[in-house]
Amino acid sequence: MSAQNSPDLRVHIGALTLDNPVMTASGTFGYGAEFAGLLDLSRLGALVTKGISLEPRAGNPPPRIAECASGMLNAIGLENVGVERFLAEKMPFLRRFGAKTIVNILGNSEEEYAALAARLAGVEGVLALEVNISCPNVRQGGIAFGVDPKMAAAVVRAVKRHALQPVIVKLSPNVTDICLMARAVADAGADAVSLINTLIGMAIDIRTRRPELANRTGGLSGPAIKPVALRMVWQVAQVLQIPVIGVGGIATAEDALEFLLAGATAVQVGTANFTNPRASVAIVEGIAAWLAAQHEPPTRSEERRVGKV
Repeated sequence: MSAQNSPDLRVHIGALTLDNPVMTASGTFGYGAEFAGLLDLSRLGALVTKGISLEPRAGNPPPRIAECASGMLNAIGLENVGVERFLAEKMPFLRRFGAKTIVNILGNSEEEYAALAARLAGVEGVLALEVNISCPNVRQGGIAFGVDPKMAAAVVRAVKRHALQPVIVKLSPNVTDICLMARAVADAGADAVSLINTLIGMAIDIRTRRPELANRTGGLSGPAIKPVALRMVWQVAQVLQIPVIGVGGIATAEDALEFLLAGATAVQVGTANFTNPRASVAIVEGIAAWLAAQHEPPTRSEERRVGKV
């Protein structure tokens, strides 16, 4: 397909314009360097980094990953190098390779989230922040921020007070009403939402009679969660006016198109990166080919959301 005949895949996430709607999902693409020898990072709509905290985290003890039917369980425990090492060691590489970088941030208090937003404000190459609200609030007995609308909104307001980039809030599916959570963070000032984070799951080894993960439970991702993710994206897209980014079980262009048709502005590719490191680029190419093959050229709004169920 020639560049002249290629469809315009640009999308807008708040004030941020991406060349195409395909991102990598946090926690499945490392810091980018791990995949740089396998694909051109600049071809991605955006690269979402591994979650970054104020201080380095060692994560959970092994085993931390278990394969299961149509997906995997992980209990990595948010292991990361901390914001200072990230800025000193990881960001220069991402800038050099032209990766459009969104930094995923995490914390255990509103103050930690605010401090991260302040530290990342104005950093060259950090185009947006994605806020992981599936972390425990240590001041509220360890309940995750992402399951309480008031706590989630408070985190968003804390980040927005300091952030100079668009703020994306990553929603947990482990809630009673995903639309209630989505409205809460949107009303607090989120520029976009991404969903879903992993579902809580478990696997037991019948030979040892013990859980396969040292943490006992972990986050389920991969094709198994796609129908749940698709349903939640569709629901949230009906009630929000801000962009919705679809995440969960996306491995092919067809998967991505389903999310776009459900109302997503963009998508993130996660577990598929482990089985096919070039999955994200292949999905970009597949979306472009699908659009080019349509009998009627799509309008700009249709290119942004492809269609609407």
